[in-house]
Amino acid sequence: MPDGLVSGRILAIDVLRGLVMALMLVDHVREYFYLHLQVADPMDVAGTAPALFFTRLTSHVCAPVFVFLTGIGAWLYGHKHVAPRRAASAYLFKRGVFLVLLELSVVNFAWTFSLPPQMIYLQVIWAIGLSMIALSALLWLPWPALLAVAIGIIAGHNALDGLHVAAGDAGFVPWAILHDRSIIDLGAGLRARTSYPVLPWIGVIALGYVAGRLYQRDVAPERRRRVWWLAGAGALLGFVVLRATGAYGQAALWQPGQDPLETLMSFVNVTKYPPSLLFLLLTLGVGLLALARLERGTGRLAVLAQFGRAPMFFYILHLYVLHLLYLAALTLWGSGDGGRFSVGHVWQIWALAVALLALLYLPCRAFANYKRNSRKAWLSYF
Repeated sequence: MPDGLVSGRILAIDVLRGLVMALMLVDHVREYFYLHLQVADPMDVAGTAPALFFTRLTSHVCAPVFVFLTGIGAWLYGHKHVAPRRAASAYLFKRGVFLVLLELSVVNFAWTFSLPPQMIYLQVIWAIGLSMIALSALLWLPWPALLAVAIGIIAGHNALDGLHVAAGDAGFVPWAILHDRSIIDLGAGLRARTSYPVLPWIGVIALGYVAGRLYQRDVAPERRRRVWWLAGAGALLGFVVLRATGAYGQAALWQPGQDPLETLMSFVNVTKYPPSLLFLLLTLGVGLLALARLERGTGRLAVLAQFGRAPMFFYILHLYVLHLLYLAALTLWGSGDGGRFSVGHVWQIWALAVALLALLYLPCRAFANYKRNSRKAWLSYF
């Protein structure tokens, strides 16, 4: 049994998942309380203060690490059953459909508070849902073939960057969903924005599913940690080489800055929508090194496992709390720059995020305990 297994769960995975969700919360605080200074993708290095730049950069690890861990979680779920692939495939398909429907309803309303909506934002929950549905079919491949598909998608999708389909053409909608961030006109005044093109995420979740094999009983913890260290270091080395040479992996090249800090900012300024190869090498590299370290012991970070054990509950709850808190602040103190209520300094984003984590801790712990002690199947979706 893997080290750190607590009540059927692996503590290092829950802690890492909780950590990236905490960083996600920081970025969502920025979305509500610091949007008067917006950031682009990739970011404008010359026009973005370092504090804001690196605050945004920390959130880049969230989606890749979460999706990768989702793949591992699917493998672990399947291997609790007599027929692992059948169990994992059925679970992934049903949960994927559930997440897509959740994005279209509960999550979108949390962002907009608008009924009926004028724009549906197809974001990370949508992308995870579609990735799960895709993996439910792909996992029937032999694991070497699935690994080849995962690496092929992650490494090769940037070769498709020059392929575009015009609105109105037959392939526009599927290509907008898979690779081109676009706006789809649904008619009757309703539009959808494909904020998270899904193709690269299918590669990431498939890679995570294959990586789940490292949690087999006959794999020594030392060997698994060594694989995480080597894979993480290899990913970061690949990032440095490809970024330095500009050979492949992202259209926007880095530029020397006026000082070393600005040069560093340009070097790590990677494209998220869709996630470039360089984006995934950087973020997954960091995530794998973090996982290797956490498997040696989580220390005080163990408190974050409460968020990682109830990820969907935390996600939905924090969106509604943030939106309501913003509306309350806007009512009490009014708007400032750009017609929005905003805090004045980047450190206040982090302070507010820490306060919100403390506020959400007890509800998340209570729900995680309820989920652990209940036999209700629907709770596994949260």
